[in-house]
Amino acid sequence: MNTSQSTHAVILVASNNVSDAERVKQLLKDDFEQVFTSTDPHQATADFDRYRPDVLVLAFNKIEASEHYYSCLELNRQGGTVLLHLHRTLVLCGKDDVQRAFQLCRDGIFDDYILFWTKTFDAPRLYISVHLALRELAALSLPTTKQFVAQARHLETLESLLKEQITRSETHISSIRQSVAQANVDAGAAFDAFSQRLVNGELPDVVEVKDAENLRHEIRQLKNEIIQVTSGTVEKAVKPLKQWVDEFREVTARPLESIHALNALADGVRQTLLVVDDDKFQYKIIEAALKDENYYLLFAASGNEAMIMLRTVLPDLILMDVMMPYMNGLEVVRKIKASPRFVDVPIIMITGKSERGIVMESLKAGAKGFIAKPYTRDILIAKIREVLQGI
Repeated sequence: MNTSQSTHAVILVASNNVSDAERVKQLLKDDFEQVFTSTDPHQATADFDRYRPDVLVLAFNKIEASEHYYSCLELNRQGGTVLLHLHRTLVLCGKDDVQRAFQLCRDGIFDDYILFWTKTFDAPRLYISVHLALRELAALSLPTTKQFVAQARHLETLESLLKEQITRSETHISSIRQSVAQANVDAGAAFDAFSQRLVNGELPDVVEVKDAENLRHEIRQLKNEIIQVTSGTVEKAVKPLKQWVDEFREVTARPLESIHALNALADGVRQTLLVVDDDKFQYKIIEAALKDENYYLLFAASGNEAMIMLRTVLPDLILMDVMMPYMNGLEVVRKIKASPRFVDVPIIMITGKSERGIVMESLKAGAKGFIAKPYTRDILIAKIREVLQGI
């Protein structure tokens, strides 16, 4: 990790024991400049909102206390800030809690655990866990799949513009040459007509022709010289432009091949859809409906689980069931859209016909549309495509 990351990273140590929190803070202060503590459970939410940590270290001496802090206190209930703010959570545990800590990390509640308590703790492990967590956060700042595809499509537009400009330049060059050729033909015809008038004696007051054949020869020679000079001058003027077009085509050939390759990759990218529904039978319905479509499906059984997943995933679209226990779809939409990170993520509500009022509120909260149950495969696919293409 570089010095800049160490300087700007915010670490929050939460504990129900002031001395334990301070102990962990002092250990981390060797590597990180911004380390804070939160030891008052009544201030848990306020502390998290105040510091908005990159890494939250749960320094409770019992795993149950860490679970209670992270899952049951007001930190989770008020606004969903802890779930939607991009961060990593490390839990410190004793040897008797290792199995439970492992299960919680496996289930996505926490991101990592460190065997810390009691005296035989591995302090360097705490350092490296924080460093690794920050590296993961840095990786999440890279362009998303959607952003990559969008940029690839922009490059495809650029390719069309380049080809159009090359074609237009070649057309202009060809048009100039055709115009000059036609002008030469017209000029030649004018010389020939003038020569014939002189030979026919149609201009006796202008010139007296004594040798018609010699006059024709002289005018023909003059005509050829003028046309030749004119053609040469124009061709000389056009040559640099033609050379530039040829060089431009050659120089852009390789980049255009890269654009083709990027667009081929973009065509193969699977957009990520997050399905939020407490009815697992709906998972099977949606999976079956979309099995032939190029989507990567993720499933969350509740709003709380969905927001936990959103800490590490930025989906291209969310399918949100309205009626769910504990926290309905409308509440989840409001929480998700309250985070700047998810403002542009489209949400489609899946609802029963009798829930229209909730749907309208969801649309006001930021959802892009809704699908009424029961729906057909064609309706589902059409709505997903409509919303994704309208982003």
